[in-house]
Amino acid sequence: IVKFLGEITVNGNPDVKFVDDSKVCLKPIVPEYQRFGSYPKGTKDLLNELGPERFAEWLRKEKIIHYTDTTMRDAHQSLFATRMRSFDMLRVAESYAKNHPDIFSFEVWGGATFDVALRFLHEDPWERLAELRKAIPNVLLQMLFRGSNGVGYKAYPDNMVEKFVEKSWETGVDIFRIFDSLNWMKSIGPCIEYVRSRTEGIAEGAMCYTGDILNPERNKYTLEYYLQLAKDIENAGAHILAIKDMAGLLKPYAATELVTALKDTVKIPIHLHTHDTSSLQPATYLKAIEAGVDVVDVAIGSISGLTSQPNFNSVVEMMRFNEREHPIDIHMLNEFSNYFERVRDHYYPFESGLKASTSSVYEHEIPGGQYSNLKPQAVALGLADRFEDIKLMYSEVNDLFGDVIKVTPSSKVVGDMALFLVSNGFTIQDVLEKGDTISFPESVVDFFMGRLGQPPGGFPKDLQKIILKDKEPFTDRPNSHLEPIDFDKGFAEFKKQFDDTLKMTDYLSYLMYPKVFEDYYAKTKEFGDISKVPTGNFFFGMRQREETLVEIGEGKNIIIELLSIGPPDENGLRTLFFRVNGMTRNIEILDKSLNIQKQENEKADKDNSKHIGAPLQGMLSKVLVKKGEKVKKNQPLFIIEAMKMETTVTATEDSSIVRVVLEDGTLVEADDLVLVTG
Repeated sequence: IVKFLGEITVNGNPDVKFVDDSKVCLKPIVPEYQRFGSYPKGTKDLLNELGPERFAEWLRKEKIIHYTDTTMRDAHQSLFATRMRSFDMLRVAESYAKNHPDIFSFEVWGGATFDVALRFLHEDPWERLAELRKAIPNVLLQMLFRGSNGVGYKAYPDNMVEKFVEKSWETGVDIFRIFDSLNWMKSIGPCIEYVRSRTEGIAEGAMCYTGDILNPERNKYTLEYYLQLAKDIENAGAHILAIKDMAGLLKPYAATELVTALKDTVKIPIHLHTHDTSSLQPATYLKAIEAGVDVVDVAIGSISGLTSQPNFNSVVEMMRFNEREHPIDIHMLNEFSNYFERVRDHYYPFESGLKASTSSVYEHEIPGGQYSNLKPQAVALGLADRFEDIKLMYSEVNDLFGDVIKVTPSSKVVGDMALFLVSNGFTIQDVLEKGDTISFPESVVDFFMGRLGQPPGGFPKDLQKIILKDKEPFTDRPNSHLEPIDFDKGFAEFKKQFDDTLKMTDYLSYLMYPKVFEDYYAKTKEFGDISKVPTGNFFFGMRQREETLVEIGEGKNIIIELLSIGPPDENGLRTLFFRVNGMTRNIEILDKSLNIQKQENEKADKDNSKHIGAPLQGMLSKVLVKKGEKVKKNQPLFIIEAMKMETTVTATEDSSIVRVVLEDGTLVEADDLVLVTG
């Protein structure tokens, strides 16, 4: 831990792009609670008593409106790029559960929180879930599950998805909100069955809302479309139906029409989720509640609004004295808002920059959960000043793709394409006229291959041919083309490769994200468990004479004080002196800033067809060919990786490799020369 603190203090956290030295972050204060008292009974106790079928019946008969709190999952995913750490959640979880057992559920897991925990926070997401379950034993815990895509961005073998559902239940999940980014029942249906057969939890089948059912000019996603989809979800065995409005496009009067019609169509409870990007969504909730919706998603006041969910505290006040009011202690709720307001201050480097609500969401339709990620992606690609162009291109790409439902991972496909086109100066017309010479992002190719499933109405056929070139797409479930996982053999090999003490959940993390898990594992070997490091120190290191306390176990604390930072020696090493529980300890850290050299790579000549350059800024993760090798048209040559987006560059003609200019792992700018063909 001391080594980690020294590294961050000297070299900074690589995930933090800027530090505001004038920023003062106050200590978050956990609202008072009975530390040694018992937990009041909540919805988890009711589920244990009734079972999922009777629980759903109880919910449907409830007159009061129920609330799901998304603060610990979708709210921070949508506002500051999924960066909230377990440290800040676990400090307040027991107090929240004891003070507010009247909450329907806490959404705490799934979606992007899984890979971000491993990738950027160096945490085990399974451990987060287990610790939250321990701290919140009385209220339902909810996760977001991407159907056949699990918590990833592609299709996985069916038995792996089934095993993931089973282990999620065992670790702490009660409600599985299952959706497919294309509303494809062949992806949603099997996962509903996994929940029913492998767990005693609740299967919440979700339909993703896009478009506007009141707009007669948009006839793809009509009221009839959603009613049929809802009936299909109910028939598949869902205990609850979710309306998942990722971009906040469901307007108030449309909500009245939709919820009223759904209540006449299905016999299961209805749970409404939206994002408040336009600031219109509390009105949508009011109309939906009047129409009979059973549960709505909200976020604690200080982490609500904009691309997050509507304000929990305000919605409670909105419903005061209404016949469907759910009485909640607003004073105590405001105290939790105060806690998270101070927590949020530590995450300022990851804020999306959106200062106020915007109705432009009805033009570009970017989901709330994607907005805060798209901005840093643009910055990483050197496109910070072109974000408005990217939003416009996002809309144009959506039209090009046939007006797709935009939810992770399909929204990522649209976003990757928009970033790629703006980065390279391409237009939609260029795609249609010169697409056979363009190497599109891997996610776009996979999408048109059918690896995410089949969109309503199918793919635009001409565009599909342009993007796939000579590849033959899937027309059925992509999962059916994948070999089942041999868990006994695979788990044994996994432990042999890494560590015999690792668990099945670690293996599932590895199967979902192999490279990300390898990097996470390397970090744990180097620094140990750093999830207990206070958030300010995790992101910004320590100042001289600063003292911090790290709880390394129950009742086991270490007090760390940074005494001094020495000058660099001839090798660039600085000696840092710490006091750890009263004992002086010194550690040497290489100051990487002293060896920074701007390396200018050779540039590709755009007029020379033999020069193959990097299409965008990123890392050259893999060169797939060697000098002297003969290559065919459309053969993969190398892969560029940039902020979760992979682009495979392919040969535009038959040729041979004359020179390999750059090696694996090289950081490249757009147009850096990678290969020369002949």
